[in-house]
Amino acid sequence: MKRFLFLGIFLLQLTGAFAQDNVIDRVEWVVGDKCILRSDIEEAIRFWQGNGRRFEGDPYCIVGEDLAVQQLFLHQASLDSIVVDEGEIMRKVEAQMSYVIQNIGSKEKMEEYFDKNSSEIREMYREQLYNMEMMERMKQKIVGDIKVSPVLVRRFYESLPKDSLPFVQQQVEVQVITLEPEIDIEELERVKGELREYTERITSGETSFSTLALLYSEDPGSARRGGELDFMGRGQLQPEFAAVAFSLTDPNKVSKIVETEYGFHIIQLMEKRGDRVKVRHILRKPQHSNENIKKMLLRLDSVAIDIKEGKFTFEEATEAISHDKETRNNYGIMYNKETASSHFKMDELPVDIARIVDRMSVGEISQPFTWLLDNGKTVCAIVKLRSKTDAHVATINDDYETLQYMYQAKLSDERIQEWIKEKQRNTYVRINRENRDCDFIYPNWNFFEE
Repeated sequence: MKRFLFLGIFLLQLTGAFAQDNVIDRVEWVVGDKCILRSDIEEAIRFWQGNGRRFEGDPYCIVGEDLAVQQLFLHQASLDSIVVDEGEIMRKVEAQMSYVIQNIGSKEKMEEYFDKNSSEIREMYREQLYNMEMMERMKQKIVGDIKVSPVLVRRFYESLPKDSLPFVQQQVEVQVITLEPEIDIEELERVKGELREYTERITSGETSFSTLALLYSEDPGSARRGGELDFMGRGQLQPEFAAVAFSLTDPNKVSKIVETEYGFHIIQLMEKRGDRVKVRHILRKPQHSNENIKKMLLRLDSVAIDIKEGKFTFEEATEAISHDKETRNNYGIMYNKETASSHFKMDELPVDIARIVDRMSVGEISQPFTWLLDNGKTVCAIVKLRSKTDAHVATINDDYETLQYMYQAKLSDERIQEWIKEKQRNTYVRINRENRDCDFIYPNWNFFEE
């Protein structure tokens, strides 16, 4: 893989970035209308050194060029008016900050580690993830019309030396039926009662919203910040949450109770800026009783028995009763978003699913089990192992999708390399004279005189 692609990993693994030493900053590169500072290069070098990368050559040359190539993509993305989903970016930012806080131990330790306050850290993540998404969308635009036919894939396969054929890890296809246990009315009232109590304590001045959020909110990302969310637009929030958050006008008041797929919330306005709002919230999640979980497990057990006895198929049962929105209308087949296929390596499956599938044979239907979803909800499920392919050297008959992906990746990489070379010729570039003798991967930088 070409070196410029390392930059994607650098941007994505932001938690590895090191705080900068005090250096005298200067402009090392200018690409288009953007400057690359010495401090930018220093930060990237520290990241790679901290992750064990050895530089074969001057790291200032290597990393400086990496960042310059990044700017080629961002410059063109700006010219082409590439748009990214700000809501998705902010969700990634919040998830990343939550991950960092959990690993470091506290918000204060995170701020000390980065030598920045939480707002500055959040903005750092937002900018880096935004740039990463812009680059990916630009690359997709460059290679988006590449199509390969079965004939071309076969020719590609036949052209590969026998000792260069890819080794395909074990892969599985899995079908799933899920049922969500009911929540008792008493449990719903208990949670709502707690939220009403919090509202009364805040309104009476007994305690602050942020203190109660820190103590009781079940949203780990925002609880550590006193329930505080960053400025967000309507599209970045759950619709029910957004409707109430944007209706608030008085920062001293607490909203009515709001239900979303995550649970029940109360919200307090902090600030409005145009079409964006900053709020605090407290999330409480009603819990399924063991009895209701047991009821759903028993129901799924009966469904599995009926399928095995031929009363209906797994696919028919999925369409009729499954609560899983993503698979209900696709015969229950789970979809791997990373590979855009139905095939999963075992470590790509959700942990609760993988633990069950690992012991199954093709065509077998599992015993009912509980599955903890990413949103924190527990559902009951049964799965069917649709197919399993043992680890092997790729063949055209068994691994067409894998070979097709490899061939498309090869063509995409070649096109991106040509695009970079073309942009080198047509983009204004200026570099600090000390770096002009670097041994660059892309040697044809069209440097303008200073």
